[in-house]
Amino acid sequence: MCCFSRPVESVSSTKIFARTGEGNRQFVVYSMSIQAKHDLAMVLPLPVRHGTGEHGVSFINLKEYTDFFDDLESGFPVPVTRSLSESDGLAPPPASILEVVQVGNFEASFVPTVKDFSRLDERFCLPAGTWKKLPGYKDYGFAVFKLKKGDGKIHPMAFSFPRRDVNQLFFPTVHIHDGKVHPKAEFDHVLYCQPREHQHLSLLHWKESPQHARSFMKVDKAKGLIEPDQHCYKMPLKGELPNKDTFMTIQS
Repeated sequence: MCCFSRPVESVSSTKIFARTGEGNRQFVVYSMSIQAKHDLAMVLPLPVRHGTGEHGVSFINLKEYTDFFDDLESGFPVPVTRSLSESDGLAPPPASILEVVQVGNFEASFVPTVKDFSRLDERFCLPAGTWKKLPGYKDYGFAVFKLKKGDGKIHPMAFSFPRRDVNQLFFPTVHIHDGKVHPKAEFDHVLYCQPREHQHLSLLHWKESPQHARSFMKVDKAKGLIEPDQHCYKMPLKGELPNKDTFMTIQS
């Protein structure tokens, strides 16, 4: 889910990479182009393992690899011919504020539960009552990235988190861009993923890279996010679609 604490002028060219990490962890890399008149926050709800504390998400600085997704896209050459908030009243505000870390050009925080939004600066919370309209997220955790006003391409934001279901790969694709929850939304997304060795994903509608990742990615800059000797996969999500997150089943 891509949610903004204030209305934005436009959001486009969203790209998301996901890969299974060690144990129950998952990597996510997220990038987009945005136009905004005010400083704001982007909130990504995450299906974290129950009981995950405020240090459960590890943020990864990709400021020195701004072309991460450009390189990733280069692994899929075009063929010559075309082919077919606040706490919502759930609990009193905690006494301590949440830790903020500098990740490249962003300040980032992990909010363990909905009620912990009261520990963030109010500028970076979603409108009151938002999470009541999304009851499926009441037990999620939240990665929060603080963005500056203006327009332009956002350098990749990356992190790992402990997922609650190790048999699913998660892509945050639901979005709230105007403070409201709509049943359908306009998508301009490209999803990428990479199975680990001996791991099988449901990839029926995904395009496979002809080469292993090391042939088109700068592995030394990727900070462990990429498996060098595995193929990558790509699937676009374009047009008006149901406004929901995307999950892929991992088959053993």
